[in-house]
Amino acid sequence: MAYQISTPLVGAQPIAVTDTTQNHPVGTVVTANDPTYGGGEFIYLKGVASTVVGSIVTYNTTSGTTTLAPAGTNKPQPVAVAMSANVADQWGWYQIGGVAVVAKAASVSLAAGVAVGVRSTGVINATASGKEVEGALVAAVASAATGRTSVQVVINRPSMQGRVS
Repeated sequence: MAYQISTPLVGAQPIAVTDTTQNHPVGTVVTANDPTYGGGEFIYLKGVASTVVGSIVTYNTTSGTTTLAPAGTNKPQPVAVAMSANVADQWGWYQIGGVAVVAKAASVSLAAGVAVGVRSTGVINATASGKEVEGALVAAVASAATGRTSVQVVINRPSMQGRVS
């Protein structure tokens, strides 16, 4: 992905770059364009251990801290997709709008247009009660095959489902 920031931002840290220095205020939101995936919206946040490109994270809008999204916690938290291996004590961009490339298990197959949920910490799966990511739908078929560990998902300010009973 070669997203280029289109929002005026002095000294902008590139979308796919992680940095040990905080270069922008927590929660800064920008738009950026990619020749393959089109336009997207991104938020600037602090990383968490074990993050890989495409990890699903929840985040705190006040502190800017992230956590790999857990399966089935029933908390309606905002969700974003890591654009870099933005690990603990580093800063980077997370996608919150547009077509995102999201991590999935190689054994998971997803049809276009279906809702998604969190399979295990930070990884997408088919939806299930209490695990659904609202504001997210599969954009293109993702087959289950060795080495196929990502899926294109259309997102629009996604969040975890929250309580269902």
